[in-house]
Amino acid sequence: MARIALSVAAVRTAVRRALRSGVGAAGGAGPREVPETAAGTGGASQPGSGQLVLVACSGGADSLALAAATAFVAPRLGLRAGLVTVDHGLQEGSAARAAAVADWARSAGLDPVEIATVDVAGRPGGPEAAARDARYEALSSVAERNNAAAVLLGHTRDDQAETVLLALARGAGPRGLAGMPYRKGVFVRPLLDVTRADTRKACAALGMAAWDDPHNTDPAYTRSRVRADALPALIAALGPAVVANLARTASLVATDVRYLDGVAAEALGACRSGAGLSVGALVAMPAAVRSRVLRAWARELGAPGAALSHRHVLALDALVTDWHGQGPASLPGGIVVGRRAGDLVPAGL
Repeated sequence: MARIALSVAAVRTAVRRALRSGVGAAGGAGPREVPETAAGTGGASQPGSGQLVLVACSGGADSLALAAATAFVAPRLGLRAGLVTVDHGLQEGSAARAAAVADWARSAGLDPVEIATVDVAGRPGGPEAAARDARYEALSSVAERNNAAAVLLGHTRDDQAETVLLALARGAGPRGLAGMPYRKGVFVRPLLDVTRADTRKACAALGMAAWDDPHNTDPAYTRSRVRADALPALIAALGPAVVANLARTASLVATDVRYLDGVAAEALGACRSGAGLSVGALVAMPAAVRSRVLRAWARELGAPGAALSHRHVLALDALVTDWHGQGPASLPGGIVVGRRAGDLVPAGL
């Protein structure tokens, strides 16, 4: 039997680990591995043989290697594997490229295969944020309609390192430095410990031609500049291990963030009053917990997470720890919070 390329093995191993743990988290008990003779030799298993996992695939090397690995691994775990490709309509020929990705997916045995066409125009934020929001909405919709247990995303260790650098540059707190989560809701990122170089090598080893998105090298985009200039400069100054070290930093910080978020969830329940939150209970909390409680409460009141900044949380905290009769704090979404009779309360209550 011919040996598979190390890069192909690395991607398949990452996918196998994700499907054994991630799909179980979404749908109960983890998948049961079945012999290759029972699963076939490549394509997806027959519909109804198990839970469905979808791969989000643009046709780039990362997501293409992920899709090929999933087509190989999923049926051997008794799972069905499908693919979704999103056409943002932002580049000439995008529809044809999406159709080519879909054709490849069907030839690889993935089923179902869907093309999700989205409209980015008129969305808030810059073009990167607008395209990302539209893409995730489309992927969520396809997953829900197909009752998928997970949607696999092709972000790699290099993407995670870039995310940490961007968070540092923007002055983000621990939540930003935690980078992209391995799992969030239905979305799973199996390749966060796999390098971008390995996904490219895997595609080459399997004879797959990957598409290079010109946006990834367009200096108009901040992440593109980090990829082309900032990260290579760090590697030149500190050595190639900096990529893995940045990604490991995200993993370590994410562990702490999850723990503190759990503590804050309990603390939020304990400090509720009839009208809002008890200032006395808030004052007694460590600052790291209180800030999370205030952020979580602001989200409950309807403040959109993307617009809720550190500045807004500080304004809420000042009502607790630096109270001198000041007026209410204004939050995104037109929400106003003031202090009354020893409680933080939203306007109108």
